[in-house]
Amino acid sequence: MTGGTGFVGCHIVAALVQAGHTVRLLVRDRDKTQASLRPFGADVVAAAQQDVVVGDVLDPQAVRDAVNGCDAVVHAAAIYSLDPRRSAEIQRTNVDAAENVLGEAVRARLSPVVHISTYAVLVRKGGTDPSLPLGDIDYPYTRSKILSEQVARGFQAAGNPVVTVYPGSTLGPNDPYRGDQSERLRWLAAGRLPTWPSGRTHYTDVRDVAALVAAVVNKSREPRRYVVPGHFVDGKMIFGALGRATGRRYPFVTVPASMMLAMLQPMGLLQRRLPGQWTLPAYAESIDILRRGTEFDTSAASDEFDVHARPFDETIRDTVRWLVESGRLPAKYAVA
Repeated sequence: MTGGTGFVGCHIVAALVQAGHTVRLLVRDRDKTQASLRPFGADVVAAAQQDVVVGDVLDPQAVRDAVNGCDAVVHAAAIYSLDPRRSAEIQRTNVDAAENVLGEAVRARLSPVVHISTYAVLVRKGGTDPSLPLGDIDYPYTRSKILSEQVARGFQAAGNPVVTVYPGSTLGPNDPYRGDQSERLRWLAAGRLPTWPSGRTHYTDVRDVAALVAAVVNKSREPRRYVVPGHFVDGKMIFGALGRATGRRYPFVTVPASMMLAMLQPMGLLQRRLPGQWTLPAYAESIDILRRGTEFDTSAASDEFDVHARPFDETIRDTVRWLVESGRLPAKYAVA
């Protein structure tokens, strides 16, 4: 398992351990393992720490050592950031890591080889279809994931048991690193962003992502692609769910996505000049994805693995509760 200390990754590790699997983690920092997995209980932490390989997904030998003796691989390591200041780092890490991890797993004849991608690589003008053609979003993060996806599809085309899983914009509790999605929800919950672009996008709960991956590891042995079940969300849905979670009112304005994109161009230039710890909570990349309004058929995951999207209100409520309990939102926003 790569990326096991990240937001999606730590939930996948917990789901795999709880399903009875012995998990080997490839991590750069052993100390982060306990911190990331602590919310899932002592049993998960103890199980995950039994087999840890310290190394980098960009180091072929470290990856080779990590896959040796394993039955399957879950590759979740990636830089998830819409921050334009990290463009070169995102491109290098995400693409090279996919080549290393998927390549070594295929050469070792592991099955399945699960590649955690993103719905963003499927977002395109004119919508999608059951074949899930690659999308046309051209920003640093999505571009890197499309190139990574091409690596995975190359292995799939050769008949290797590479299974791609596509989460949506992912929310839920226990994000170890205050990622872009939980940070954006924090701004929304605090009333700092009373606007939403026109359009809709696919949201998933991190626990549903983990449930699907655990099911794939248990059952899948063929090259397949699965979009994680979720919800097609607009501003009314997300602000409504926030209101029901906190008992507060969230008036908001829907702004045409094209207008918001035009406004974000100078903000993107400003972002590049801000200190590293300062971020702007809206990026052109996410607005462009919303503008496309691509809706996905997730029936394959539901039909084959009985994985269904939990209610969107539950996802928002649990995420807000965690933001408050972790001190990232003031107590006045506690779940009603």
